[in-house]
Amino acid sequence: RGRGRCPECGSGSLVEDAHYAQQQLVCASCGCVLSEGLLTTTYTDEEHLREVAYSQSTGQKEQLSRCLQRGIRRVQDLCKVLQLPAVFEETAVSYLQRALQLPAFHLLSLEKKELLGGCCVFVTCRQHNWPLTMGTVCSLLYARHELFASVFLSLQKELELSVPALSLADLVTTHLNSFRLFQPSANVPAPFLEDKEKLLARTMAVVELASEAWLVTGRHPVPIVTAAAFLAWQSLRPGPRLCCPLSRFCRLAGLDLPPPAHLRLKELLEILLAMASQLSWLRGFRLDKKTVVKHLGELLQHRVFLLRNAFSQCGGEELQ
Repeated sequence: RGRGRCPECGSGSLVEDAHYAQQQLVCASCGCVLSEGLLTTTYTDEEHLREVAYSQSTGQKEQLSRCLQRGIRRVQDLCKVLQLPAVFEETAVSYLQRALQLPAFHLLSLEKKELLGGCCVFVTCRQHNWPLTMGTVCSLLYARHELFASVFLSLQKELELSVPALSLADLVTTHLNSFRLFQPSANVPAPFLEDKEKLLARTMAVVELASEAWLVTGRHPVPIVTAAAFLAWQSLRPGPRLCCPLSRFCRLAGLDLPPPAHLRLKELLEILLAMASQLSWLRGFRLDKKTVVKHLGELLQHRVFLLRNAFSQCGGEELQ
């Protein structure tokens, strides 16, 4: 069908130009718009129009793409800092891509979206039995623990992921690896330096004692490990270390002091005093919560027998 000529320049080169869903006739020579798309009332007028997807009209795809790119960069940075194998990075990125395709994660606040990549790395490490704690990731991301935990639980639920718990032994090793007490430093006095393997072995024994005394069940493990490491460190060289409080120990080691650690320390010392009362050669000493630490090695050596007797005595006193 002939389209005629342009009334402005007389050119016959008229073309149809689609503007969103509206068709308009435009002169290719001078750009004059001959007929703009109008609101129509008949089906025949509308049957040639194109629908525009919601995501195209709002830029939702572009926004999601930018969010994914930022998330992938965050995952890569975390993996580099933590020195994780390449397969960990690939797995974490795949989890992030899957998560961002789900409606549950589209409306997350920006703060939570920033943590999603960290959660994917955390999940990947746990699945590969790599000893990484939630606290470590939070400190790297400058994130609040409760916010990170909520995003992690959402990720686990929406992707139906199986995330094994970190064993206590792995947690002790990971926690102590971050201590700054093993290399000479201007910030750490010489009497406070300790051999890493000795501290690890003694801390592990104290944590096992805490587990046998039901101090671990249902509680956050990091405060218990911190308190156990403090006692183990004091006991390995009690002379200059007994006067050092838990707060200073954490500063020297480069740790954040978890608030419940003081309570866990108090509970551990009470257990040690109860155990010490069962050893005949220690009954002559007036032991308190400071001096009992000097005998920690002996108490751990006989811990099964002493713990059983201490609990039996406590049970007998309660019955009376």
